[in-house]
Amino acid sequence: GSPFPSRPPELIMTLQIIHQDASMVAVDKPSGLAVHQSDYTGPLEDTAIDRARKDFGDVFAVHRLDAATSGVLLLARSKQAAAKLATQFEAQSVQKKYLAVVRGWAPQEGIIDQALPDASGVSKAARTTFRCLGRCALPVPMGRYPQARYSLIEATPETGRMHQIRRHFKFLSHPLVGDVRYGKGEHNRLFRDKFGINRLLLHAWKISFDHPQSGERIELVAPIDPELREVFNELGWTSSELNAMAQVAENCESQNAA
Repeated sequence: GSPFPSRPPELIMTLQIIHQDASMVAVDKPSGLAVHQSDYTGPLEDTAIDRARKDFGDVFAVHRLDAATSGVLLLARSKQAAAKLATQFEAQSVQKKYLAVVRGWAPQEGIIDQALPDASGVSKAARTTFRCLGRCALPVPMGRYPQARYSLIEATPETGRMHQIRRHFKFLSHPLVGDVRYGKGEHNRLFRDKFGINRLLLHAWKISFDHPQSGERIELVAPIDPELREVFNELGWTSSELNAMAQVAENCESQNAA
């Protein structure tokens, strides 16, 4: 079977352009669309790279983004730009921030420093920092609890291991909602039945890096798609609240750094 839930074609929207210039393009990849064909996905008729090539000619993927994850995907428009961007990813100088809905009430902030085995079973250092932007409870009994509790997390992976955020939050016993591989079936079912959501609740929200041509530091943001926004609203996290929470956390972060 497929490693991620199949998405109805009408939900796999067109690639929205976040940024484009002569050396690169950034698109907002919908959940359920693989970046490119691989041994993991098997043969595919539709990928983000195929779609981007129709619009922009030859483009090169410079980082990983799971098929099940939505959000910002950087594509280089030349081999030179691809090399410059890839070097930054290898040097861990690219900062990526993700939004995730996880089971349970997560700590206010934390660092997950937990090695993860790669595809060949070799353990590799992996580190994710996170902060909790919101918590909620649904009046639905879940196991030994009288209600189902969830948290909205902003996660910043400092390394780029496969499924890093998903595996790290499983390790914390706060698995992501909608994760068919590392998550909990009863929570995934609740979101499917209550909200009609059949996707991983993980969104690549922001990415900052040095532009491959000018060297200028830029930050790109993938808007929260209508489906995710609806879930956040249902859970009591409105977009204005979300922005305010992120802003407060950022201000605290800069004060701590000062």
